[in-house]
Amino acid sequence: MEGDSLRETIIDIVQGKLSDAESGHDWSHIDRVHKMSLQIARTELIVDVDVIEYAALLHDIADAKFHNGDELIGPTLAREILEKLGIAKDKVDHTVNIIENMSFKGGHAFSDFASKELDIVRDADRLDALGAIGIARAFSYGGFKGRKMYDLDIPPLLNMSREDYKKNQGTTINHFYEKLLLLKDKMKTKEGKRVAEERHRFLELFLKQFLIEINS
Repeated sequence: MEGDSLRETIIDIVQGKLSDAESGHDWSHIDRVHKMSLQIARTELIVDVDVIEYAALLHDIADAKFHNGDELIGPTLAREILEKLGIAKDKVDHTVNIIENMSFKGGHAFSDFASKELDIVRDADRLDALGAIGIARAFSYGGFKGRKMYDLDIPPLLNMSREDYKKNQGTTINHFYEKLLLLKDKMKTKEGKRVAEERHRFLELFLKQFLIEINS
């Protein structure tokens, strides 16, 4: 990134904006995605590390889930922040394009935009939905929304449309089948795929034990 002071300024802004955020989408989540993005970036050739850091730090500055489904507020706010900081237009545009294309959207996040930097930051974000942290985040968000942990009479909804996914109010365990277990095969980077394999196995082990216990 173009100077440590700029990075710290962005971090201060993000921490302020997310001071009251739900614990699965708070500064700790941003910090993990930022660090994982840099870890993945070190394994890739010729990438814009500035853009990777901007996008990682700002990707959840205003998550649509917490703003009545408004998918424009986050990218708009990120653009305003970067422009006020004097970031070059090409880097601002690239960063905003990444943020606009981060969301899972039920697996229907199709776009004409593509870049190695998008692959890196999106993989890092998706990795934070896997493994032990991913499990904790899923139950944290489910509790925040007042959802049931599980209900054996409510099957997971597979092959949802983008709109169905946004409206879905299913159980937390169903979310594993509707999203989390699908993420491993959507990784784009070599390092993302490597880390996802291990974290995916942990999800499977957790679900196996969970189902044993609720059926015992």
